[in-house]
Amino acid sequence: MNEWAIETRQLSKYYGDVKALDGLTLKAPKGSVYGYLGRNGAGKSTTLKVLLGLARATSGEAHVLGERVRPENLAILERTAYVGENKPLYEWMSAEQMVRFTRGFYKSWSDEAARRYAEMLEIPMRRKIKKLSKGNRTKVSLLLALAQGAELLMLDEPTSGLDPVYLDDVLRTLVEHHVNEGRTVFFSSHDLSEVEQIAEWVGIIDNGKMLLEARLDDIRENFRTVIASGNGLPETGENIASVTRDGNFRKYVLARGGESFAASLEQQGAAVLEVKAMSLREVFLALLRKESANVSVEVLA
Repeated sequence: MNEWAIETRQLSKYYGDVKALDGLTLKAPKGSVYGYLGRNGAGKSTTLKVLLGLARATSGEAHVLGERVRPENLAILERTAYVGENKPLYEWMSAEQMVRFTRGFYKSWSDEAARRYAEMLEIPMRRKIKKLSKGNRTKVSLLLALAQGAELLMLDEPTSGLDPVYLDDVLRTLVEHHVNEGRTVFFSSHDLSEVEQIAEWVGIIDNGKMLLEARLDDIRENFRTVIASGNGLPETGENIASVTRDGNFRKYVLARGGESFAASLEQQGAAVLEVKAMSLREVFLALLRKESANVSVEVLA
């Protein structure tokens, strides 16, 4: 049995001369919450569109729920719920009408779940979509996805426009009502606090390339900042994710082995000023701002 809900190998996507995805290799385990992080334009939305067959890859391959990705693959679409970045809805319908219209397309649709989410999110169900605020449009889109009972939820910036109270409700629902039932949640975001709150796995993408893919707990346990001063300090080495230079000072980001690396620097006569565990935010910023890098996507996988 395949253990991956999503798996890509050397996936690339070009739009003319623009390379949106560049040899992307990604593995999202079944039954997990996978937070897909990157700046705007990093390739997050393109990844989701390719995985759903809404855009055709230029090269490489991808599998979703054990099925080879190809345009309009119903075997994937029937088992996957998707909330896109723009969250398109029929403007002339009410939220209530959107629910009645949508439920007929999904065998595993739950009217009880739809009712529960409508109440929890306090959605004005009889109001026309065109009269709803951005936040309420987001709530309707999430309700339609969550009520499908899909094996896989693929969400592109799913909580944009939500206030903090509803945000907490949605994030809790993703874990309690979906992952605890063995389903998988794959969501893209540039909000690190959301990812830290519920994700088990994290992928960090930039310029279409995967910079790091790992369990969130492994990132917290292994990544270290080492600040040292001295002459002839190394610029590269095993597990060095990035190096920032300032005269004789070096700020290293270590993917693992930070304490032993610091000890080796001291043995070489360097002064080690700090060895500190890193938050996801610090790791994210260090990888995106790196001056030099030597970290592999498999380093913590």
